[in-house]
Amino acid sequence: MSRLTIQSIDTAHADAQDRLRAAQQANGFLPNLLGVLANAPTALETYQVVGAINGRNSLTPTEREVVQITAATYNGCGFCVAGHTKIAYKKLQLPEPLVEALRNIQGLADAKLDALARFTLSVLENKGQVPDEAIEAFKAAGYSEANALDVVLGVSLATLCNYANNLARTPINPELQAYA
Repeated sequence: MSRLTIQSIDTAHADAQDRLRAAQQANGFLPNLLGVLANAPTALETYQVVGAINGRNSLTPTEREVVQITAATYNGCGFCVAGHTKIAYKKLQLPEPLVEALRNIQGLADAKLDALARFTLSVLENKGQVPDEAIEAFKAAGYSEANALDVVLGVSLATLCNYANNLARTPINPELQAYA
């Protein structure tokens, strides 16, 4: 049971209703995370706006999911692990061994994606104060300074939703249960 109210379109503040309506239409259901964020319409807006910006950053869609699943797993957010696992499988059609390795914070067979996951963990663990060696290894794998900052962007997005879910203890929607 959630420790914070999960708002519906009808119960949410007027400033959040259109955003929830659009999310329900886009997803076919209203993710409980958005219902929680609707308690603070600016938090909901931030999540959606930053999410859209993150969706057009310098990383590929697969690389963005590497960041999101890595962060969600590291931050202990089962809701986001489930949601991003669904995206990885259904939208991006990523292979199961890759997704399962991400969900278990294990090394990845793809060296470049592994470098990205390790760099993401270093950003999280060191609160951005990554060792020089971490940046050097990231760049040696073929990533740029723009990519490094886009990892920080992805981590910031993940932090908002992971921490909100952890604070609320947001229950995973039935539509995402198979990916939990």
